[in-house]
Amino acid sequence: MFGNYLIGLREGLEASLVVCILIAYLVKTGNRSRLVPVWTGVAIAVALSLVFGALLQFGSSTLTFQAQEILGGTLSVLSVGLVTWMVFWMRRTARHLKSELQGKLDAALALGTGALVITSFFAVGREGLETSLFIWTAVQASGDGVRPLVGALLGLATSVVLGWLFYKGTLRINLAKFFRWTGAMLVLVAAGVLAYGIHDLQEGDLLPGLRSLAFDISGAIPPDSWYGTLLKGVFNFKPDPTVLQVIVWLLYLVPVMALFLAPERTRTVTRPRGSVGRPSTE
Repeated sequence: MFGNYLIGLREGLEASLVVCILIAYLVKTGNRSRLVPVWTGVAIAVALSLVFGALLQFGSSTLTFQAQEILGGTLSVLSVGLVTWMVFWMRRTARHLKSELQGKLDAALALGTGALVITSFFAVGREGLETSLFIWTAVQASGDGVRPLVGALLGLATSVVLGWLFYKGTLRINLAKFFRWTGAMLVLVAAGVLAYGIHDLQEGDLLPGLRSLAFDISGAIPPDSWYGTLLKGVFNFKPDPTVLQVIVWLLYLVPVMALFLAPERTRTVTRPRGSVGRPSTE
């Protein structure tokens, strides 16, 4: 449940910040009358995300067991790829998100109403589709359709409240640090989803090694115990993983976490010797 809360919080906060920046910029520049197209784009993006989630849920229920496992495993791997790209993208652009969105909005204002709808739709739709896909894979991994959904909804509700407080100016936090540490947690959650997806592909006979267990600690951590349920709900922990699951988990988590937590390089500008004392043209 915590993992899904984190997904809903982070993705929802990204969308909330985007909407707040768009609305605040329109109000500040005297374009309050252009708010309707922005809200229209947001509504379309939310509706599309809900439809996408429903299609994943009801469409997969009509497939055979093997097809369901292959679909679930494939989408799990895809969702991990999307989340990994998302956390690195936000780590790189968190400081410049406001100016980037305002530049796109200026261009959309010049083009007209349709461009405003498209701009807000794409700004929010990406997070919505990623959220639907990742939550669906988390529900499949946990085997419980209630708690993951409740966790995600609570995370989204929290993000809406935080977005409103940001807009009102009553809440100020270091967004770069916030997205950095929540991103690190998401990398850990994504590693568990990836391992689960590999197990699905093994059950669908797409990958070998289903019977080759790396270890089995079910006696020490029973899957139906409260701590076993907690570990599974947060990290998709499995007390009897296959060898391939453990290998893929390590191959993903160690390098991705190291790259994500590594300090960002700052660009230094060197000036030629002959330019000392000359006026700069920049």
